[in-house]
Amino acid sequence: MADTTKKMTSGSPMKLILGFSIPMLAGLLFQQMYSLVDTIIVGQTLGKDALAAVGSTGSINFLINGFCMGVCSGFAIPVAQRFGAESYDSMRKFVGNAVVLSGMFAVILTVLVSIFCYDILEIMNTPDNIINEAYSYIFIIFLGIPVTFLYNLTAGIMRSLGDSRTPTFFLLMASAINIVLDLLFIIVLGLGVSGPAIATVISQLVAGTSCLIYMRKKFPILRLCKNDWKLGKHHTAALINMGIPFGLQYSITAIGSVILQTAVNGLGSDAVASITAGAKISMFVVCPFDALGATMATFAGQNIGAKQVDRVKKGAWTAQLLGSIYSVAIFAFIFFFGKILLLLFISSSEKVIIEQAYMFLLANSLAYILLAAVNIFRFSIQGMGFSHFAILAGVMEMLARSLVAFTLVPLFGFKGAILANPVAWIFADIFLIPGLYRCCKVLEKRFAKEMGHEF
Repeated sequence: MADTTKKMTSGSPMKLILGFSIPMLAGLLFQQMYSLVDTIIVGQTLGKDALAAVGSTGSINFLINGFCMGVCSGFAIPVAQRFGAESYDSMRKFVGNAVVLSGMFAVILTVLVSIFCYDILEIMNTPDNIINEAYSYIFIIFLGIPVTFLYNLTAGIMRSLGDSRTPTFFLLMASAINIVLDLLFIIVLGLGVSGPAIATVISQLVAGTSCLIYMRKKFPILRLCKNDWKLGKHHTAALINMGIPFGLQYSITAIGSVILQTAVNGLGSDAVASITAGAKISMFVVCPFDALGATMATFAGQNIGAKQVDRVKKGAWTAQLLGSIYSVAIFAFIFFFGKILLLLFISSSEKVIIEQAYMFLLANSLAYILLAAVNIFRFSIQGMGFSHFAILAGVMEMLARSLVAFTLVPLFGFKGAILANPVAWIFADIFLIPGLYRCCKVLEKRFAKEMGHEF
C-alpha cells in the first residue's frame, strides 16, 4: 500500500484529527485568501457597485456549486468506508463509478444553470444597477462547473484514503495562480468583474488536473481496471444514495440563503455590499470549522468501515472541543479588529457600510461555537452513511433563514438580516447533536446482529 494513504481507525483521535485537519485548514485559508483578494481588488478598483454585484451572487453560487461539492463529498464516503474495511476491489469500483457519474452531473448542470442564470438573478430581486455585472460574473463561474467536479472529486478521494496534504498543496498552488490572474485580468486587461471569475475557473482547473495526475502516479491502490469504469447497479445506487442527499443538503441550506439574499437585495446595494464585505471575512475565519467537518467525514467513514462506533462519538466531541476553543479566540479578535479588516474592502468614507458589516461580523462570531457543532456533527453523520438523515439539518437551516427573511428583515431591516445565520445554526444543532447518537445506536445494533451478539 502506498505511503500516501493513512488509516484513522487506531491511535489518538485528537492527534489524528489535528494531523488531518491542519493541512486542510491551510488549503482552505489560502483558498479564502484568494477569494479575499478578489473582493479587495473588486471593491478598491471597481467600486462598491461591483463589490455588491459579485456579493449578490454568493447565495446562488453556493446553491449550485455547493451541490457539486456536496455530491463529490458524498461520492467519497463509500470510498473511505471500503478503505477502512480493507475491501479494495470494491473501493476501486466505487472510484470508477464516481468519476463517470460526476461527468454526467457536470454536463447536465452546466447546461441548465447557464440557460437560466439571468432569470434566477431577476427572481432574486437583484438591484438594476448591479444585475448586469452580477450576470457577467456568475455566468462564467457556472461555465466552470466541470472543473469544480474535477477538483472536488479527486481531492475527496485522496482525503478518503487519509491524504489531506496533497490536495492542499495543489490548492495552495492554484490560489497563488488565481491571485496573479486577478491582477492581470482586472488591473492590466481591464476585464471588470469577469476577471476574477475567469481566474477562479482557470486556477481550479490547474488544481483538479494536478490532483488527477498525482493520483495516477502515486496511488497504486487506485489503479483501475476496465471493469471498474462500468456503472454497476449496486455501486451506482450506493453513490447516488450518498452523493445526491449530500449535495441536496448544501442546496437546501442555500435555498434559505437565496431567500434571505432576496430580502437583503430589497434593502438596496449598500446593504448587499455590507453583507458581502462581512461575509468575506466570516468565510475566512470559519475555515477551521470547515476543516474539522471534512476531517470528521473521513474519520467517521473509515471507523464505521472498521465497525468502531464509539470511536466516532469520541472523535466528534474531540473536534467540538477544538472548535469551541477557536470560537472564543476568534470572537475576541473580531471584536477588537473587525473594523480594521473591513477597510480592506471598503473605503473609510463609507461609514454606514462599515458599521453594518461590523454588526454582521459580531452577530455571527458570537455564535461560532454553534457553527462548529453544525459542521462537525453533520459531517460525522454523513461519514457514517446517514446522508438522508443529515439533509434534515439543511432543511432546518433553510426554514430558519426563510423565517428571518419573511419576518425579521421586514420588521428590523438590516439588523434583522444579521440574525439569520445564528438562528439557522441553532435550528440545525437542535437536530444534529441528538441525531448523531441516534445514528450510532442504529449502527451498534446492526453490527451486533452481524456478529451474532445482542446489546
